[in-house]
Amino acid sequence: MGAKEKTGFLGRRSRARGSSPPAPEQRPARIPNAVVRRLVHYTRVLKALEQAGIEKVSSRQLADNLGINSAQVRKDLACFGQFGVPGVGYRVGELRASLKRILGTDKEVRAALVGVGNLGSALMSYGGFARQGFRIVAAFDNDGRKIGTVRAGVPIYAMSDLADLVREHEIEIAILCVPSEAAQSVADSLVEAGISGILNFVPVRLTVPPRVRVQPVDLTVEIETLSFYLHSVTVQNGGTPA
Repeated sequence: MGAKEKTGFLGRRSRARGSSPPAPEQRPARIPNAVVRRLVHYTRVLKALEQAGIEKVSSRQLADNLGINSAQVRKDLACFGQFGVPGVGYRVGELRASLKRILGTDKEVRAALVGVGNLGSALMSYGGFARQGFRIVAAFDNDGRKIGTVRAGVPIYAMSDLADLVREHEIEIAILCVPSEAAQSVADSLVEAGISGILNFVPVRLTVPPRVRVQPVDLTVEIETLSFYLHSVTVQNGGTPA
């Protein structure tokens, strides 16, 4: 769409007039993780465009900002309904609002953090969660020196209070940062309390019922993957690994 428009991070204002509102969003049963991740990136680009006062954007402009092709953008969006007008593009505000509804970030999502160690404390202080609509409303630990204190505006409670507070605060997501040996038992407690999703920073595979979604985040895997690619470049260039 809009192949004649100038591309770039913020593009330019489209002079085309008229655009029909998007059809109601669909939510197919199974969507690849890669598509969901791209939706998140689309919303970030759209937010920047909206803040710059740009009202319309083409699939090519979205694609150029993410280093993909415009056909991929259109294919991703088509998974959820009809957006934009061929030859005109997308209304930035409308598309961003639709994608936020699809991602479930159009309203505040309450989260709890379990395990207030070094990583847990850093995540509690990270402002990116709140900017994207996620609010850590409670943290839990079994260290008596931490219980009853407040860090980064988040109160820390005893693990024994977890079930009651998850229900009381209607917490949907748990961020898990506990030692490996405690991960499964804590996950069991979270499931029993009614948690719907777990962001798991523990390098342990969790067993949960089908209704609960676990999103693993293994930082060691990420850095080892980076090391592999650096090693591959060294070998391809005729060097030898250290």
